[in-house]
Amino acid sequence: MSSVQKVSICQVKAAGPLLAWSQADLVQHSGVLEPTVKRLESRDGTRGGRTGTAQKIVGAFEAAGIRFISENGEGTGVRLHDLRSEFEPSRIAKAVK
Repeated sequence: MSSVQKVSICQVKAAGPLLAWSQADLVQHSGVLEPTVKRLESRDGTRGGRTGTAQKIVGAFEAAGIRFISENGEGTGVRLHDLRSEFEPSRIAKAVK
């Protein structure tokens, strides 16, 4: 699991399209309220807010196969790990609790 502190807003915004998730999908899988997701995705730069909210969002993405790539000299990023055979909504629910 990624360090939530190091995941940027840009990485969060890039993760959704890799899964073909809308904001509503992120709300459903993370348990975070829709206004919070909209507010987060309307920003750039440093992620603020509550750590618990970030943990839910990052946990939902990671449970669905997203890997957050930390700065490695070439910049941060996101990668989709193919979990199609492993993907289950119950797995996501466990990851964000």
